[in-house]
Amino acid sequence: MSQDDDQITVYSDYVCPFCYLGRQSLEMYQASREQPLEIDWHPFDLRSQKRGPDGEIDNSVDDGKDEEYYDQVRQNVAQLKQQYDAAEMLSLDDLPDVDSLDAQVASYYVKTEYPDQWLAFDEAVFEALWVDGRDVGDVDVLADLAGDVGLAGEEIREAVADEELRDRLHELFTDAQRDRITGVPTFAYDDHAARGAVPPEHLERLIET
Repeated sequence: MSQDDDQITVYSDYVCPFCYLGRQSLEMYQASREQPLEIDWHPFDLRSQKRGPDGEIDNSVDDGKDEEYYDQVRQNVAQLKQQYDAAEMLSLDDLPDVDSLDAQVASYYVKTEYPDQWLAFDEAVFEALWVDGRDVGDVDVLADLAGDVGLAGEEIREAVADEELRDRLHELFTDAQRDRITGVPTFAYDDHAARGAVPPEHLERLIET
């Protein structure tokens, strides 16, 4: 699907370390551009297989990822932190156990109703989790972050509790699967895509060639 020359589509989930690192890479690429590149964010649900009927996360569910997998993730994260000058990023072992669903509901609401403030809110959520170690699945935290970027915290509380908004988010998760998005971050531009926390020069090739 074609898109505006000054817009990149990004599929991501706040609990994904590579999504945080991929945004650091995108910021580095943005700094090299003469014109800003708008982010068209699409939510993706990494925890869907582990989320129980009452919304709880059941970490005992087998998702096919063993300790060897997570050791490799830790190594890759450590390498990318250095590569993207993200020393402030917490290690995976220092993070709270977070379900990002409410954060994505809040972010989608802000993107829809306050598009000019969405990027600031989005970055605040990422930083709250990956730098400050806050539980961005907590509506009180989300309300505080909204206030920090000039939005009404109570409005965010109402959005998170809105079942119609939540249903719409689940439709977007399904849309991502239909678009064959199998992992995040995925950067898409003009019918081409790059998956993972790819370096800035890779994003440059994706967009400018």
